[in-house]
Amino acid sequence: MARAIWSGSISFGLVNIPVRLFTATESHQLDLHQFDAKTHKRIRYRRVVEGTTREVPYDQIVDGYAVDKRNLVLLSDEEMAAAAPKQSHTLELEQFVPLGDIDPIAWNHTYYVGPDGAAAHKAYAVLRDAMKEAERVGIGRFVLRSKEYLATLRPFGRGLALETMFFADEIRDIADVPGAEVRAAATARELDIARKLIEALSGPWDHTKYEDSYRDQLLALVKRKAKGETIDVEAPEEAGAPVIDLMEALKRSLAGKPAGKQAERPTHAKAKAKANGTPARGKQSKRERPRRARAA
Repeated sequence: MARAIWSGSISFGLVNIPVRLFTATESHQLDLHQFDAKTHKRIRYRRVVEGTTREVPYDQIVDGYAVDKRNLVLLSDEEMAAAAPKQSHTLELEQFVPLGDIDPIAWNHTYYVGPDGAAAHKAYAVLRDAMKEAERVGIGRFVLRSKEYLATLRPFGRGLALETMFFADEIRDIADVPGAEVRAAATARELDIARKLIEALSGPWDHTKYEDSYRDQLLALVKRKAKGETIDVEAPEEAGAPVIDLMEALKRSLAGKPAGKQAERPTHAKAKAKANGTPARGKQSKRERPRRARAA
């Protein structure tokens, strides 16, 4: 059973709903460590004073802020605590907005929200269903681990999800990217072919068809090396030539992609078979996931 990372209440108007927060995602990346190639011993990092080899105990380390090159301000734990937001166990919804008004770039991390106790079930369901019918999501702020977060509360399936958000000044301006806002005149023919190519590649969203083939191939490679096999590393494929004639590139793309047919993506079985050097044997019943390595 999932373990709650925060408990408190959702507040809007005079209504308070006891809730708990649960992590919604998890990483399945291989937990790799660093080793010395000659001795095979683990690489360790120490906290040392700059310019020396003297290691500093953790209880002697303080935070600081460089105002400029000559002015450094050190902050004690007590001073840091004084500046921290007031601990609150309430997510106060300040506004309800259409979901489409929020660009996904504003979202940072996703959590599931569940009612805390049977007494909260009805109010939880009423808020969820009311937001669904109104096609609105709630915006509010709450404190998690001594940091204040802006958050979006939204219906998700039969429950609620909470997205922590970046503040507006934390999102960089796209205008800072060279060439991102370039204006180029496209012909009607170019736009027409581009639209047809988009239609040919269109289809219903299925998250499960996109798998981490790199993780699967890397895990299979580790198992082969553990058995004493010698791995022959293939030379990387050369990058394609830069697009010079946009119209010609669009035509070739459309010709090589019949309308209504999705491009084939490497499945878990195919990716694993490629890394093992054996042909795929069809769909596997269960994904094999690497175990977490224990911290040393």
